[in-house]
Amino acid sequence: MATIIYTHTDEAPLLATYSFLPIIEAYAAKAGVDVETRDISLAGRILAQFPERLTEEQRVDDALTELGELALRPEANIIKLPNVSASIPQLKAAVKELQEQGYDLPDYPEHPQSDEDRAVRAKYDKVKGSAVNPVLREGNSDRRAPASVKAYAKAHPHRMGAWSGESTTNVATMGRDDFRSNEQSVVIESDDTLRIEHEAADGTVTVLKESVPVLAGEVVDATFMDVAALRRFLTEQIARAKAEDVLFSVHLKATMMKVSDPIIFGHVVQAFFPTLFEQYGEALAAAGISPNDGLGALLSAVQSLPEGDAIKAAVQQGLDDGPDMAMVDSDRGITNLHVPSDVIIDASMPAMIRTSGHMWGPDGEEHDTLAVIPDSSYAGVYQTVIDDCRAHGAFDPATMGSVPNVGLMAKAAEEYGSHDKTFEIPAAGVVRVVTSAGETLIEHTVQPGDIWRACQTKDEPIRDWVKLAVTRARASGAPAVFWLDEGRAHDANLIAKVNAYLPEHDTDGLTIEIMAPAEATAYSLERIRRGEDTISVTGNVLRDYNTDLFPILELGTSAKMLSVVPLMNGGGLFETGAGGSAPKHVQQLVKENYLRWDSLGEFFALVPSFEQLAQYADNRGAQVLADTLDQATGTFLENDKSPTRRVGGIDNRGSHFYLALYWAQELARQTEDPALAEVFRPLAERLAAEEETIVAELNAVQGSPADIGGYYRPDPQKAAEVMRPSATFNGALASL
Repeated sequence: MATIIYTHTDEAPLLATYSFLPIIEAYAAKAGVDVETRDISLAGRILAQFPERLTEEQRVDDALTELGELALRPEANIIKLPNVSASIPQLKAAVKELQEQGYDLPDYPEHPQSDEDRAVRAKYDKVKGSAVNPVLREGNSDRRAPASVKAYAKAHPHRMGAWSGESTTNVATMGRDDFRSNEQSVVIESDDTLRIEHEAADGTVTVLKESVPVLAGEVVDATFMDVAALRRFLTEQIARAKAEDVLFSVHLKATMMKVSDPIIFGHVVQAFFPTLFEQYGEALAAAGISPNDGLGALLSAVQSLPEGDAIKAAVQQGLDDGPDMAMVDSDRGITNLHVPSDVIIDASMPAMIRTSGHMWGPDGEEHDTLAVIPDSSYAGVYQTVIDDCRAHGAFDPATMGSVPNVGLMAKAAEEYGSHDKTFEIPAAGVVRVVTSAGETLIEHTVQPGDIWRACQTKDEPIRDWVKLAVTRARASGAPAVFWLDEGRAHDANLIAKVNAYLPEHDTDGLTIEIMAPAEATAYSLERIRRGEDTISVTGNVLRDYNTDLFPILELGTSAKMLSVVPLMNGGGLFETGAGGSAPKHVQQLVKENYLRWDSLGEFFALVPSFEQLAQYADNRGAQVLADTLDQATGTFLENDKSPTRRVGGIDNRGSHFYLALYWAQELARQTEDPALAEVFRPLAERLAAEEETIVAELNAVQGSPADIGGYYRPDPQKAAEVMRPSATFNGALASL
C-alpha cells in the first residue's frame, strides 16, 4: 500500500489534525493509500531525547530523525504542518507541562555547571529553535498562491489599512558593524574538515567548533555583530522614537535564529531600561534572570527577590521615561519586549504594513512606528515597501499581482544552518575559520560580547535552486529575479555560481534578472501594482520573509500558500502554511471552544502529495483523490466555507465537514474510477442530507471552555472529543 506521512505538530495545526486526519484516512484508504502519522511536536521532540528517564509506556520514537532519513529516499511523501520553533521560554514552558503530566524530565540548565548539566543542555539545544525544518528540507522551496486562492482573494479582497503620505513609520537598521557589513565568504576548493577557533589577546586558543565538514564547491561564510555598536544604535533609536513621537518596536526572529537573536533581544531590553540594569543588573544576574528571556520572564522571576518591588518600579519608570512601546496585547500590558518569540519579523512587519504602517500602542490605539531591525541584510526590503505605500497608498488585493518564491534551503543552506556555529565571544581576540592543514580562510577581530556566526551553503542545493527557478519561470511565464546583492560577500559568491549554472538550462524567451534585495523589492512592487507576477528567487532567510510578506498583503494570510519542496533524491515534502497566529487560536479554543484555524494549507498540500504518490506508486486512485480534492477545494472557496473569526459561524471543524462533503460529491461524480465513485456515492448523499444536523451539532459546543488536557501535549482522547463533537458526522465517516 502506498504511504503518506502526516505530521503531528503543535498548537492550532495539531488540534485541527484531530478533526481533519480521520477524514483523510477514511477517504485515502478507499483508494489504496495508507496515511501514517509521526509526532514531531515540541513535546514529542523533547520526550525523544530522554528515553532513559521515562517508563516504557511514556517513551516516544525519535520521529524527526526517522523522517530526516526518509527525506533522503525517493519514496518520501511527507505532509509537514507548522510546528513550534521553540524559544527558551517556550521550551521551559513545555518541559514544565510535561513534568506536571508525570514525565521525569530534567529542568532546562540555564547555566550548566556539571558535565551532567552540559549533557542535558545539549539535548535540549537539539529541540529548540528551528530544529525540524533543516532536517526535513532536503530540497529547495517552491511556494506560491494556488490559482483558486488568488481568484478568491481578488473576488473577495481582504481589508487593507489606508496609507497616508504623512506617515512617519520607518525602519531603523545599523548599516555598519553588523552581520551584513562584517561578512566574509569563501568557496571551498576541495572536501575538508574546518575548525573554528578563538585566540585571545594573551595567545590562548580555544576551539569553538572542532569539526565543520565541507564539500568542494561549498560556500562558507562568517560574520559578527559588534555589540558595542549595537548598543549605541539601540540607544539612538530609542531616543529617535521618543523625539519623533512614534512607537518603538524591535523585529527579530528569536525562534529560527535561536542563538543570535535572543542575545540581540536581550540587548534591546537592556538598552530600553538602562537605569534598571545599572541599579539591579548584578542582582538579576545572580538570580539567573536573563534579559534574553524578555521582560515578561524578568517580571515574573523578580517576585521572589527581596528587591522585587523596587525592580518592578524601575521597569515602570523605564516605560514612563522611554518612548511608547508597540504592544502585543495592550489590554494585558504585554509589550514588544515581553517575550522574544512574540514579535517575529516575518509575521510582524507585513502585519504592520497591512495596517497602515501602524502597530498597537499602550493606549489600545494604532500609531506610526519605528521598526528596529538591527542587521541591515534585509531591512531595506521592508523600508522599500513602506516608502512605496507612503507614495502610492495601500495595495489593492482585488487587482494586485503575486510574488511566488523559489527558496534556497536544501541541506540547511544559509543562515538557518548557523546555530551550531554561533557564539557569544567571551574575550577580546580573533576568531578564525581554518582548514585541516592550518590555513586561515576567514578571520575577524572581536570584542567581548560580540555575536559571531558562520554558515554553510552546499553547491548541490545551489545548482538545484537555479534549475527550480528556471523551471518555475518556464511554467508560469513570469520573470524570475534572484535577490542577490553583489556588495555582500556571500551573495557575490552566489552570483558567480548563478551565472555559471544558468547556461546549463534553456532560458530562451525567459526574463531572469539578478538584483539587490531593495531593488528587487521595488521592481516587484511596481509590477504588483500593475497586476503582474514576479518570481522572487531568494536565499533561505529571504525565503522565509517573502513567503509571509507578499501573501499577507495579497491574501491576508500566508497560511493559504501552496508550499512544495521537491526533495533532491526524488521524494516530496509538502508544507501547509504558516503557524504564526496558532497560539492565539488555541487560547480562543480553550476559552470558548472555537477554533478559527484555516486548514486550506492542509487541503492544498494534500493535492500534490496524492499526485506524487500516484506517479511514484502507479496508483490511479491517488490521482483521482488529487483531482477531486482540487475541485472540492475550489467549491469550498467559492462557497466561502473557511472558518469565521468569532463564535456563531462555522469554525475549523465546520470547514472540515464542508470539505468532506464537497470531496465526497466530486468522488461520486468522477468517471475515472467508477468503482471508487460507487463507494463514495452513498456517503455524498448522506452528508448532503444530514448537513443541517451536522452543522448544528458542530456549532452547539461553541461558547463554553474546552478542556484539551495540555497546551504542548494535549490529551489525545480529550482533544479528539473536542475536535469531533458531531456524532452524526462521525457515524457517516465510519460508514466508509
